[in-house]
Amino acid sequence: MNRETHLPHFREHFYRRERRSIPRSRAFVREALTAWGVGERRDDVLVCVSEIATNALLHGVPPGRGFRVMIWLDHDGLLRVEVHDSGDGAPRVGCPDGEAETGRGLLLVETLADKWGVGERNPGKVVWAEFAGCSPGDR
Repeated sequence: MNRETHLPHFREHFYRRERRSIPRSRAFVREALTAWGVGERRDDVLVCVSEIATNALLHGVPPGRGFRVMIWLDHDGLLRVEVHDSGDGAPRVGCPDGEAETGRGLLLVETLADKWGVGERNPGKVVWAEFAGCSPGDR
């Protein structure tokens, strides 16, 4: 197969605004990584998916709406995860005090992912994270 015409591995799934969507989105990504043979950085990816999806659920998904998780892996081993929601606002890395029980999610994403960011969509936003070195079959 010609390398230039090879499409990356890609999956997407929509989740409703409910707590059980977080473990379901994590399982969805875990299944994709397993099917693609990606073992390297699996735990980092799964933590970031959990944190970004939780932020979408708590802060970015208006009642009656949901969020979409997209994941793809290109032939160079770059893995990208996106969470699309229809809410207002832009997430930012917090600086919680030592006693706070919340507020560390994006700090974890910033630490574990090679890159992350926020993009616009209408309505809402896309929060994404990228991980290099996730070649298929590296279990």
